[in-house]
Amino acid sequence: MSYPPDDVPPVPIELIEEVKGFLRLNHDEDDAAIAQLLRSAARLCENFIGQVLIVRPVRDRLPVRAEWQKLKKHPVQAITLVEAVAPDGMLTPVPSMDYAIDIDSDGIGWVKLHPVTSITRIAVTYDVGLAADWTNVPTTLRQGVVRLAGHLYSHRDGVNVGGPPSAVTALWRPHRRMRVA
Repeated sequence: MSYPPDDVPPVPIELIEEVKGFLRLNHDEDDAAIAQLLRSAARLCENFIGQVLIVRPVRDRLPVRAEWQKLKKHPVQAITLVEAVAPDGMLTPVPSMDYAIDIDSDGIGWVKLHPVTSITRIAVTYDVGLAADWTNVPTTLRQGVVRLAGHLYSHRDGVNVGGPPSAVTALWRPHRRMRVA
């Protein structure tokens, strides 16, 4: 399980203005609603592409195994802490000589404990995301988030028009990372 849950960082006013421009709105009354729709659209984007948009810390709890274990979110920017998880949930830092970490060329993070430890569960904290902030998110992903937020705003009264525009998935598809189970 990854902690915290998929929470998107605060949306800057420039992104809200981008949605308002897309919708041709010239008032500020719905800015809070548009910000919430942008966060929802960003979460949907992350789920669709299988990657985190904005860099933020995440903690995975994993059972200890003899082989390398893949971290759940990507792209990993840095693995910052490995902790032992006691049966009561208490966390204790694991000395760096007791584990190995790696980030491969695809941005996938890996961790492996050396067999000399008696630890059965670990918590790995790492920074994950494509961009440091919204201005550095790839243009096609950002444009898709804006379009989807605009679509959600336009159809907020519950009228079903057959789902989000296909242009949104067309913008996101090149960034999609598929997982094989």
